[in-house]
Amino acid sequence: MNQLVETQIREAVGQVADNDLGFTLAELNAISNIQLSDNAINVYLELIPPVHWVAQTIDQRVKQAVAAIAPGSQITVFVREKEVPRLANAGVLPNVSQLIAVASGKGGVGKSTIAANLAAALAQKGARVGLLDADIYGPSQPTMFGMADEQMRAEKTEDGRVLGFPNEQYGVKVASIGFVMERDQAAIMRGPMLAGYFTTLVEQIAWGELDFLVFDLPPGTGDIQLTLTQKIPLTGAVMVTTPQEISLADVRRSISMFRKVNVDILGVIENMSYFIPPDMPEKRYDIFGRGGGKMAALQANVPFLGEVPLTLGTRSGGDEGMPVVLNPDDFSQGQLLREITASVVSQVRKVNLKKMEQPVVQITL
Repeated sequence: MNQLVETQIREAVGQVADNDLGFTLAELNAISNIQLSDNAINVYLELIPPVHWVAQTIDQRVKQAVAAIAPGSQITVFVREKEVPRLANAGVLPNVSQLIAVASGKGGVGKSTIAANLAAALAQKGARVGLLDADIYGPSQPTMFGMADEQMRAEKTEDGRVLGFPNEQYGVKVASIGFVMERDQAAIMRGPMLAGYFTTLVEQIAWGELDFLVFDLPPGTGDIQLTLTQKIPLTGAVMVTTPQEISLADVRRSISMFRKVNVDILGVIENMSYFIPPDMPEKRYDIFGRGGGKMAALQANVPFLGEVPLTLGTRSGGDEGMPVVLNPDDFSQGQLLREITASVVSQVRKVNLKKMEQPVVQITL
């Protein structure tokens, strides 16, 4: 194969679209190399992370584009992720690629349920995932992952520090105050103690290499939220609400808080949007109102990530220790949550693209 063929292949591959980002591979400068030898063609790409949801689609499209130029060739596509600069607190959790906060303006909207299913859906896709249960007063992730009676292993390091090791279930590493307290014990702490305990959870957990670390935050805009945004290089925040006005007013305040501390809003998820009785599928009950989450997202000019209906399977999954996204008997609810997770990842990629385009200023003394 000659140089002309290689040029044609590069042009064809360059026209392949990355639908998440709305640009072609050429516009994203994603083609790092093309190798031709005998009947084999290797295409090397560098894509904006995370690529778990787009790699297969882009692989197929690139192979189709190359096959049109060189039919009958053996085509292999190699994909690696570009390195995204951290614009602040670069040394915190350096082995974690994407840090996502799941937040809500008020309690009772199903934020922890969404966080658990988001983490489980990411792990389903093959990502290395951690989940930090930062809701100190109401830790629920041990129950939602079927580990309510487990304790967290800890070891003392050579320099005298205590290092905790997260428990793992369904491919998700989970850390929570619930693993170090008695099951019915109350966490009695004032604001500074809350922030300090959260910092301990972050700094003294041996997460290892992770693609995603999901933070299940307590509701509101208090000490933990402020500590998180000041100390952690968050990729972005996902806001959870119900359609009712009292929840929407609080989520608007939460969006405002994250924006003031320069955290990108990945979008709004509306939980408990409606209820369809299993024995009356023709009926739909909008128990908490209708369309409020979409309206709040529109008013705040942030993405609306989707509606999650209230189902018996979602409730029982949380109580019985298996997020509904993992339940093959509740495929429709699981598929909806997987699609919402894909939308979250798409927004993460857009945020990372924006960071790649921003100049990084390094100050040396």
